Amino acid sequence: MGRYALSVTDQAAARADAEARLGSAIDARACRVAVMGLGYVGLPLLAAVASAGFPAIGVDSDPAKIERLRRGETYLPHLGERLARGLAENPRVTLSADRAALGPADAVLICVPTPLDARREPDLSAVEGAARDVAARRDPARPLLVCLESTTYPGTTRDVVAPLLDAAADPRLFLAFSPEREDPGNRRFTTRSIPKLVGGLDRAGGDLAERLYAAVVERVVRCPSAEVAEAAKCVENVYRSVNIALVNELKIALAAMGLDVWEVLEAAATKPFGFQRFDPGPGFGGHCVPIDPFYLSWRAERAGVRTRFIELAGEVNHAMPGYVVGVCERALASRGKRTRGARVLVLGLAYKRDIADVRESPSFELIALLRSLGAEVSYHDPHVPRTHAGRRHDLRMQSVAWSAEELSRHDLVLIATDHSWYDWDAVARHAGLIVDTRNAMRGREAVCGDRLWKA
Repeated sequence: MGRYALSVTDQAAARADAEARLGSAIDARACRVAVMGLGYVGLPLLAAVASAGFPAIGVDSDPAKIERLRRGETYLPHLGERLARGLAENPRVTLSADRAALGPADAVLICVPTPLDARREPDLSAVEGAARDVAARRDPARPLLVCLESTTYPGTTRDVVAPLLDAAADPRLFLAFSPEREDPGNRRFTTRSIPKLVGGLDRAGGDLAERLYAAVVERVVRCPSAEVAEAAKCVENVYRSVNIALVNELKIALAAMGLDVWEVLEAAATKPFGFQRFDPGPGFGGHCVPIDPFYLSWRAERAGVRTRFIELAGEVNHAMPGYVVGVCERALASRGKRTRGARVLVLGLAYKRDIADVRESPSFELIALLRSLGAEVSYHDPHVPRTHAGRRHDLRMQSVAWSAEELSRHDLVLIATDHSWYDWDAVARHAGLIVDTRNAMRGREAVCGDRLWKA
């Protein structure tokens, strides 16, 4: 029976006692809450936990992030400096790159990446590493709640995380899944205001997780199980992926008919029921939509089911950068220019407007494809001054200066991200040729004339 050598009756009593103790600590705001992974999900979650009055422990494997936070500086501009200063000045917040900081925690919220591997299959190495780190520092005499927030396929919490924590044999350990629902840059919805799904491995784990999150966010939605919560998060992003793919495909079809997809969508969106608008783009980015649906399709395949909608949506969306580059080639050819040797300025490296998030951004693929055709590519992004090595691309580029001269010296300006920072009137005046993937030049068509191509 190992280190938890208790009879069934004693285990039940120990579990009930641990649940009561941990519940009381949560209610008294005495529960020490650790957040593992201080990225786009973990950092605002840590701030929300600290703001709710809990002693908070922020742990990240990148020492540079920890040092910046300790100085009150942020590395995620969309969150603002005030959040970082608040963490640095809060005496109840501990920031560390050392996993040993997990030792005193009464609750651990795991917010680590869940990417796809080279075969487009789930890579749970960060989740597994986090679970092992928690297990290695676990005091079996003290109650501990562990909540996985990283998006993953149904069954991960029970089949992957629980065994690594020896949860079945540990009466004082409680496990739940509560998916992140962050939308970086969205000022309407915050960590506190977005409804929080919670599903436990058992009743006790779900109850404690619900109790903790209810003290941090405005609304908690209890799910029947961890698997339901895991699946719900995947379904949310499958829905977005499929609808984005639909309008991306419609964009191509309508263009072939001589129609502007943006005008068609504006007309369709006037219907007050039965239609929800999604906009096309040069591809899709961020951590969720390009990745999470494939977690569900991978799991479904192992259950003997092929998810054709998910796979087709992925194919359509991943093909969009190629379509956009094809429009760039035709636009250049209309001016008697070849793509090889053409000077192309890409506006926007982030995957969506007004943030610095470049995860899975289609701009990287656009630049790589243009370079492969011999184009001389530069980029400008007010939020991304330079590129860093990623999982698939290492562009080694710096943002060029913003000026009328920079716009005019390029043979083509490709609008990949419609940051509100940009002066679109200046683009209309000074760019010799424009390919617009975001309808950023809306209302300026007359000024641009045949210099404007939509893609």
